Amino acid sequence: MATFSLLVTANPYSSQGQFSAIQFAKTLLEQGHQLMRVFFYADGVLVASRLHAPPADEINLTKAWAKLAIEKDIELVACVTAANKRGIVNAAEAERNALTGDNLDPAFAISGLGQLTEAMLESDRLITFG
Repeated sequence: MATFSLLVTANPYSSQGQFSAIQFAKTLLEQGHQLMRVFFYADGVLVASRLHAPPADEINLTKAWAKLAIEKDIELVACVTAANKRGIVNAAEAERNALTGDNLDPAFAISGLGQLTEAMLESDRLITFG
């Protein structure tokens, strides 16, 4: 079995990329593969906000990623630069930037591109969804 990491750049509610990525993740785990890390970059980081409230007939991708991460012990990492530019911050970044609050979902971590590089080096495959 192979070890995978995913790079997700798709905006969560403007394209199919995020939905396709989570479906792919579930399928590869069902087939016995390992998923090391999901790295969110560019508009993909928007899914890390805990403030999403999609209509009842749409999937809440933030909650879906969080559930998968908790159940399968998968790292969800949002790029710090991309996240900050788009207003996605954890408590430390909010304090560092003198913001009034944070909005990062607790299932996600914020980190730098080194986490993506590490995922590329330690995984058999890196699959991109954009």
